[in-house]
Amino acid sequence: MARSALGRAVLYINLLIAALLVAALAVVWWFAWRPLPRRSGSVPAALDGRASIAWDRSGVPHIRAASLEDAWFAQGYATAQERLWQMDALRRLAAGDLAEVIGPAGLESDREARRLRLRRIAEEAATVAPPEDLAVLAAYARGVNAYMRGHMDRLPLEFSLLGYHPRPWSVVDSILVGLQMFRTLTDTWRSDLARRSMLASGDRAKVETLYPVRSGGEAQPGSNAWAIAGSRTATGRPILAIDMHLDYSLPNVWFAVRLQAPGLNVAGVSLPGAPGVIAGHNDRIAWGITNLGFDVQDLYIERFDDRTGRYLYRGASEQARREREIIRVKNAPAQEMTNWVTRHGPLFVSEGGERLSLRWAGANPRAFAYPFPEINRARNWREFTAALARLPGPGSNFVYADTDGNIGFQVAGLLPIRRNFEGHVPVDGATGEYEWDGWIPFSELPSAFNPPAGFIVTANQNPFPPGYPYRVGGVFAAHYRERQIRKRLESRAGWRAEEMAAIQKDIYCAFSHFLARRIVAAWDRKPSRPALREAVELLRGWNGQMDQALAAPLVATLAYRHFRRELSQAAVPKGPAWTAPMAPAVIERLLREQPDGWFDDWDAQLLAALESGLEEGRRLQGSSMARWRYGRYLQLYIRHPVISRVPLVGRYFDIGPLPASGSGTTVKQTTARMGPSMRMSVEAGDWDRTVLTLPIGQSGHALSRHYRDQWKAFYAGENRPLPFLQFPAGPALLLEPRR
Repeated sequence: MARSALGRAVLYINLLIAALLVAALAVVWWFAWRPLPRRSGSVPAALDGRASIAWDRSGVPHIRAASLEDAWFAQGYATAQERLWQMDALRRLAAGDLAEVIGPAGLESDREARRLRLRRIAEEAATVAPPEDLAVLAAYARGVNAYMRGHMDRLPLEFSLLGYHPRPWSVVDSILVGLQMFRTLTDTWRSDLARRSMLASGDRAKVETLYPVRSGGEAQPGSNAWAIAGSRTATGRPILAIDMHLDYSLPNVWFAVRLQAPGLNVAGVSLPGAPGVIAGHNDRIAWGITNLGFDVQDLYIERFDDRTGRYLYRGASEQARREREIIRVKNAPAQEMTNWVTRHGPLFVSEGGERLSLRWAGANPRAFAYPFPEINRARNWREFTAALARLPGPGSNFVYADTDGNIGFQVAGLLPIRRNFEGHVPVDGATGEYEWDGWIPFSELPSAFNPPAGFIVTANQNPFPPGYPYRVGGVFAAHYRERQIRKRLESRAGWRAEEMAAIQKDIYCAFSHFLARRIVAAWDRKPSRPALREAVELLRGWNGQMDQALAAPLVATLAYRHFRRELSQAAVPKGPAWTAPMAPAVIERLLREQPDGWFDDWDAQLLAALESGLEEGRRLQGSSMARWRYGRYLQLYIRHPVISRVPLVGRYFDIGPLPASGSGTTVKQTTARMGPSMRMSVEAGDWDRTVLTLPIGQSGHALSRHYRDQWKAFYAGENRPLPFLQFPAGPALLLEPRR
């Protein structure tokens, strides 16, 4: 009897476990497997002719359509198949609608987006943009909506986890996605406040030294993308390489796509939510982009009356426009906020009793244009630059190569001409003396075509030459990445496209190597601190490679951090931390010149920074320096913003934590927050040799085989082909015109 009862209990437990397992599998199938996109069959759609979508082995959709309008429609459909939740999240982030679906945690982000007025800017832009641009955006939106209409009962998992349905896509939403990228790449107003704070409480001359516009080592033209002339390649054809650097995200920032229609044959990366290819190639030209970094945001101190909304300008009282915003909050009452908008822009921040408005080049709806479809169809340098002339922003460096053997470089975007000020700190908005006098003419922006050196390199450094006729300011990078790329390219001829990855993953840090040698020299002159000997000998034998498996890069990095802090305190004893991108170049120059007024003994200060860095290292990784590893300090952990929160299994869909090599000043620019967002190499005219690798994968669906199938190749610096001449064999999804 006892055995029989025990047997029944075991049976019941097993049956219960089996039932729970079946139920769990059913839930997974319903919410995560069922929404996976179709790869074959046919779908009726509002098209002029048939369009097909075929996927290659990397999950890249190759689209063929009977007309340009149908191509943009099919791109919208294919992108929504894989990235619908990401698209919805991007438009919500820009519009200030996150709290509606994630609750109070999204409120601060929503308030800033509402203060920026991004939705209002996008709505106005949609009424005044060029008709040809609106037609492209409208066709794309119809494609997105066609997908949504047929899949509202099987939406991506994130919608189910957050408990909402997306609203239809619109032209305004695509503009919002573009504005969010504009905002991401030009959001500099906080640095103006930090710089003002340092100037107010520190030594003005020293603070100015810490914030140079250029590092002094830039070569022209400048800003990681490069183009190599045929004279330096193995085949005689130009080569173009791109690896744009952005914050890590899951899914990827970019979505790879191939589009073919009459007058259009293009492949590369697109921005989910926007039509066309942002960086890539067609059958005649190839192009890549890096962020320019030119300052297009200014803060104005307004003499503002909060009771009436009136403010002073040139001795007269003006009325600010009042805008009411309602922020819906999930599981909480809606929040109301008021925006006051002055002639300079919205009142954006209050600090110490001041009211400051923000002027931003992106807040100019009447300048909105979307030239990427035109760029996608350009046949030569003249047509390419004509399209670039319409780009409102963000300010960008473009590199170019074509099948005729040409290479080129062009800065594009609306860059303000400042009257009487540099734009580094907030200015008085009442006087009228600090205004923008229009935009720098496109014809006067830095440009180069077939330079004698035979290559063009851009790596976010200042591309404007000394003596440029307009004021130049911005968040430019130091010259280290640009100089290392240039050094690699100059070292030999006979380059091949597949060899570009070796440069893209270069982890030599000239600055950290310089700093290590300076520390060693300081010790050799004053070997008075025995506790530093092991670290000094480690640095003495180091070759400057920021390798995750080594201890020396960690020692150099920690010493740099503490020496940077000492310099900051020497300029502003009680000021904010100094973390400018130009900091390594500033420190190198100061160590070389050792000007008076900073430190009594530069060697002693450098060794003190090393000692402080070693103390931090022991706290982080223990007392044995032999066991230190740079990769335990620099770790990549890429979280999915929604799925990672699912108990027990959510973290399985994240990336990391994993050790990383590189630094902020290596060609493989890597920090814990950002790194290469794609890697692409193209040989102009031999398009089937194009390689493109994304950091994670093409799909946003957690159970898709393309969710993170590219991560291992990307992490190892390997290439993946992007075929162009032949469409993928096998089944395709057909979008059929409705009869």
